Amino acid sequence: MNIKKNQIYFIATCCLISLFMLTKVAHAESNPIGNCYYVSSQRGSDTNSGLSISEPFKSLNKINELKLNPGDKVLLENGSVFEDQYLQIKNSGNIEACIEISNYGDRGNLPIINTNGKGVWYQDYGKPLPNPWHKYKGNVSSSILLKDVEYIKIKNIEITNDREKSQPDHLAYNDLKVMDRTGVASVAKNKGTLENIVLENLYIHDIDGNIYNKHMANGGIYFISELPDNEEKTGIPKYDNIIIKGNRIKNVSRTGLAVAYSAYFDLFQNSAEIDQELIEKYGNTNVLIENNYIEDAGGDGIVTMYCSSPIIQRNVSNGAGRQMNTTDYPIVTQRVAAAMWPWKCKNALFQYNEAYSTKNADQGNGDGQAWDADSADGTIYQYNYSSGNSGGTVMFCLEKAVNSTFRFNISQNDKKGILNLPNNPDAHIYNNIFYIDEGVPFVRKDMNTGSALIENNIIYNAGKQPINEEWNPNNRIIYSNNLYFNYSNLPSSDNTALLVNSQESNIFVSPGNGPVKPNFNYLTYDRFTQNTVFDGYKLEQSSPAIHSGKKVIDKNGYNLGTDFFGIKLDDILDIGAVKSSK
Repeated sequence: MNIKKNQIYFIATCCLISLFMLTKVAHAESNPIGNCYYVSSQRGSDTNSGLSISEPFKSLNKINELKLNPGDKVLLENGSVFEDQYLQIKNSGNIEACIEISNYGDRGNLPIINTNGKGVWYQDYGKPLPNPWHKYKGNVSSSILLKDVEYIKIKNIEITNDREKSQPDHLAYNDLKVMDRTGVASVAKNKGTLENIVLENLYIHDIDGNIYNKHMANGGIYFISELPDNEEKTGIPKYDNIIIKGNRIKNVSRTGLAVAYSAYFDLFQNSAEIDQELIEKYGNTNVLIENNYIEDAGGDGIVTMYCSSPIIQRNVSNGAGRQMNTTDYPIVTQRVAAAMWPWKCKNALFQYNEAYSTKNADQGNGDGQAWDADSADGTIYQYNYSSGNSGGTVMFCLEKAVNSTFRFNISQNDKKGILNLPNNPDAHIYNNIFYIDEGVPFVRKDMNTGSALIENNIIYNAGKQPINEEWNPNNRIIYSNNLYFNYSNLPSSDNTALLVNSQESNIFVSPGNGPVKPNFNYLTYDRFTQNTVFDGYKLEQSSPAIHSGKKVIDKNGYNLGTDFFGIKLDDILDIGAVKSSK
């Protein structure tokens, strides 16, 4: 996908990409060939054939002994609990027929795989990582391991990998040597590009891995690529057509969901701008992450890594950074985490997501933001909502976060400092709403050395009195045509600023009344209905923001997409993230 084209192309093709990937997988599922293996911990026996509901296997060990073939299905009975067990899938489906792992039965809860530190395999990127604190090889326990497996769909299973029930290492939970654990791990190594992996409707929780190991397979869902034994023979290990959707991930260490760290990291270290041919050759393509709920991740919620044009949409992160504190993470290596962000990605698109209460910016978490464009090229955040995140709304992290855009988002009462600009070169921040709690600076004080163009936003101080703001601490920020509510001073660069005194006008219908935690009756995909939990940020009929907007030119030209609620924009422009009804 070419970022030089108008960004509308990005938005319009989002659904087409999803449809394309689902169509390919659906085609793979349509072929009726293959065996169906049934497994029941309640009624099964490992002496059974496993080929019928009346003769199910009892344990997952029987599946691990099989070399599954295209079209095969593995079905776990609802209500079953597979204690101290795991799946290590051998072989793959193909374009004609995928392998499916799911559930069966019309009674009982989803089948549960309780791995408890079993299912150990050895991870090795083949060379040390750039940061010497980041571990690159060692044992990992996974409830489901997909090593060089493709054309597979896994759905409708509950997964845990808890240390409380089984601690053979006898280590404290926060010891540096604790073994890494995952719910689902995928490894690309000796098969070149792995295609068509779908993870759907999984409930993954209590995965007690190593909180320090950022790039080991470690957390709820983690994809990686290792160096192959013979690249010339097997090709470059990477991923294409990955769909991760509708999963619930809760209380995991370290990462909620990550796709996909690569052993070819050294090819991306030097330049800030990422070459399109390079990322498509060595990186991951057609990655779609949507409608996942990540709760209480020990570290980051969702991270995409080494991806070309990944789409991350309609996900919710609640309480990420749970263990980024000096008690759970006493050894100072890299105690940082945010809710959703890219690393070394080209043209990552984050939209319609929600991030709540990312934790511990005042207790050891050096980040704590909802969003973080981090060492990536062309990142776009649009139509997202954040509330109560301890480290601020968005960070544009250091010199290698380039061509970043933040637009049509709403931030409510994020903490410590709304914008985090640590030496960033070129952030473009326009048509957002920032509703700011009393005493919170607009630019975070310990991350204020970067450059940014900030235009056409509503910057709303919710304090009782107008405040004097330090708008441009390092003289690298340009402001233009923003509406400032309840401030006693303005940025010197904003020659078309609109200053509104709290006694003069109502800007929004009911500001400050957006959700402070996920509301599953009104998630982001209901934003286009008539009544939503975000309606308080619609413009009041007499709002001074109406028809006071400017034409914003970004790197793709003049944006004529939609507002936060999906309403088509036109040449009658307002300030902020919401188009008026006038």
